[in-house]
Amino acid sequence: MEINYLKINGFGKLEDKEIELKESINLVCGKNESGKTTFLKFLFSMFFGASKNKNGKEIADYDKYMPWKAQEFSGKMVYKLDNGESFELFRDFRKKNPSIYNEKKEDISKKFNIDKTKGNEFFYEQTGLDEIMWRNTSLVEQQEIVLDGKSQNVLTQKISNLLSTGDDNVSYKKSVDKLNKKLIEEVGTERTTGRPINNVMQKIVDLNCEREELEKYVIQKDEVDAIKTNLKEELENKLVYIEAIKELKKIKEDEVLDLEKISIKNGIRDEYEEKINELKNELRVNEKEEGKETKKVSIFNLLIMNILIIANIVLNLMETNIILESVVLAITIIYLLVNLKLFMKYKKLKRKKDSESANKLNKIKNEIEINNKNRVKIEKEIDKLNKELKSQNQIKYNVLKTKFNRGDGFNELASCSLDIIKSKLEIEQNICNSVSLQIREVETEEKGVVRNLEKKAFYEEELLGLEGEKEELQQLETVITLAKSALETAYEKMKDEITPKFTEDLSKLMEKISDGKYKNISFSDESGLRVELDSGKYIDGNLLSIGTIDQLYLALRLSIIREISEERMPIILDESFVYYDKERLKNILEYLNKWCKKFQIILLSCSNREREVLEELGIKHNLIEL
Repeated sequence: MEINYLKINGFGKLEDKEIELKESINLVCGKNESGKTTFLKFLFSMFFGASKNKNGKEIADYDKYMPWKAQEFSGKMVYKLDNGESFELFRDFRKKNPSIYNEKKEDISKKFNIDKTKGNEFFYEQTGLDEIMWRNTSLVEQQEIVLDGKSQNVLTQKISNLLSTGDDNVSYKKSVDKLNKKLIEEVGTERTTGRPINNVMQKIVDLNCEREELEKYVIQKDEVDAIKTNLKEELENKLVYIEAIKELKKIKEDEVLDLEKISIKNGIRDEYEEKINELKNELRVNEKEEGKETKKVSIFNLLIMNILIIANIVLNLMETNIILESVVLAITIIYLLVNLKLFMKYKKLKRKKDSESANKLNKIKNEIEINNKNRVKIEKEIDKLNKELKSQNQIKYNVLKTKFNRGDGFNELASCSLDIIKSKLEIEQNICNSVSLQIREVETEEKGVVRNLEKKAFYEEELLGLEGEKEELQQLETVITLAKSALETAYEKMKDEITPKFTEDLSKLMEKISDGKYKNISFSDESGLRVELDSGKYIDGNLLSIGTIDQLYLALRLSIIREISEERMPIILDESFVYYDKERLKNILEYLNKWCKKFQIILLSCSNREREVLEELGIKHNLIEL
């Protein structure tokens, strides 16, 4: 890969800059705080985006490099792959994914895989390198530590890591130790105690014992449920029966009320009949007394007249004294006259009395007739009420029997009196209360059973969780074991196939940049990094000078770059020669110049040393001043 052109619209302190890069050495110069680090971060962000994640830093790159003044937070890059294909990359850093164009200016962004987290993975698909691998190989950033005695061991360890694992931050031995430690601490074994797998297994045993103790409550729950179901069915039947008796009682109470109404009407009818009888007796008495009085007067007058007539006849026959006859005759005539007068008066009085008596009798008769009509009317009402009561009650009984349709003596109960029905209702309610009490007792027992079953379910849920935890631990154990196996396999392959090639390349490179002072470099698990001196003696790598170790580390990184990708990636060196003396600087720059025929080199420097040496050696380079 070769980067040809950069346009920085706005990124940190860099604004509206256009930079052309050559295939040879590109020297980016600038004083401290001039923007070299920003320029380097721009290159990185064009490929992978400006991260909004702090990743342990105080401020995320996205926020750190947001332009100070410019409105645009974007840039453009033109690059070419080893196969000759050229691409334009435009990225608005506010957006997750860039726009990628081919030589025909066609947008081909969607042809590459787009990861939800990482975004468009065009760089990986084109180079085979991810973000971490690119940073650890092609990019050699400025040392963040001061090269003292401690850093000497750090760099030596990095070189050993590179030779054994291909990653300067990964030590095979430490990795294996970490995996073993992780296995012990995060999983454990059959021989360990108090480790996660041991704790989980013990908890599983304990919980299984607790759960088995609670198994009896499953059967008890079934028994309690059966008893409760039977009691509820009995209670339901009793409540229905009580409801039926209550309705029957209501019918009987309504019937009693209706009978009381009829009884009241019967009393009224009897009153009418009694009144009629009283009036009839009064009528008969009045008629009888009137006849007696008339009869008395008639008999008395008839008796007197008969006496006088007989006296006259006797005197005439006896031819007695005429005076006596005249007197008797006169008396008879006077009596007749007087009687006639009295009779006329009597007749007048009698007519008057008869009129009054007739009015009284008529009044009595009218009262008798009225009372009789009322009696007849109320008898009809009583007859109607009796018929309606009988009909309505029959309907109510039929409806009630149809509604409840019971065969437990209910039909016989319907024919009983209200008192018997009330007594039966009280008995059934007492039975119902007793059943309700039994249900409450069973429910109390059930609550205890349910609590134990809930505890059992909780244990089972805990067991499921523990089984899952156990499975996860076993999976973690498998993963760690596989990782160890893969690491061992990769390490053996690295040691047998790649490390010898790296040490061979490294030896040649070190011989050139050290003017033959250091020739052969070897590496093994037992002796670590060893360097052959000009005299033929091998010394431990830690005994080399700090500058030499730094030089060795750079040489190894350059050697690895050849192997990491099918693409010849640009080599970006950020202040990598700060601790080189002039002689070593000449050697490394001469080596890079020869190597430039295959790789693009981008050097970042805050001094003129690299520029002066390049000019002194007559090495062609592309100078970029920030």
